[in-house]
Amino acid sequence: MLEQVLEYNKQFVEKQEYKTFETTKFPNKKCVILTCMDTRLIELLPASMNLKNGDAKIVKSAGAVVSTPFGGIMRSLIVAIYELGADEVFVIGHHDCGMSSINPEAVKKKFVERGITEDTIHTLENAGVNLDDWLRGFDNVTDSVQQSVDQIRNHPLVPNVPVHGLVIDPATGKLDVVDRDEKAVTSSK
Repeated sequence: MLEQVLEYNKQFVEKQEYKTFETTKFPNKKCVILTCMDTRLIELLPASMNLKNGDAKIVKSAGAVVSTPFGGIMRSLIVAIYELGADEVFVIGHHDCGMSSINPEAVKKKFVERGITEDTIHTLENAGVNLDDWLRGFDNVTDSVQQSVDQIRNHPLVPNVPVHGLVIDPATGKLDVVDRDEKAVTSSK
């Protein structure tokens, strides 16, 4: 796969196809989106929101979940707000999400099948890593989106910006509102 990507990329650059994607690092529509890494959303989500290249910062994680207040997802959202000019946050989960059916025990068995030793798993668990909690998904996408919205909205480093929660249908692109934040957009500019 790598060789195919590199060959295509060589032609892409030589033909200057990148020119149609030129933009700045600052989102034109001044928003940041946290969504799932699901392959069905790569083009569908931006198209369903009328977003073009350069319009929004898009952060992806399994299930569009903020699992910890000081992890990489929150850091990315905070950088988008403070450094890149985003003044509105969208958390967008989706129906039929793989995180709604993930089984931590089954994943741990796959670890072993792919060469991770039982000793490594036990070492992590003895060091305080609760793999079952870390791998656990969610039962209800609406509740999961609401939990992420609440975690972002109540974060001590997130300023008074609107944080909205939505769920997208990965087949049609239809967006349903879970939580519409009525805060006025404020800016320090």
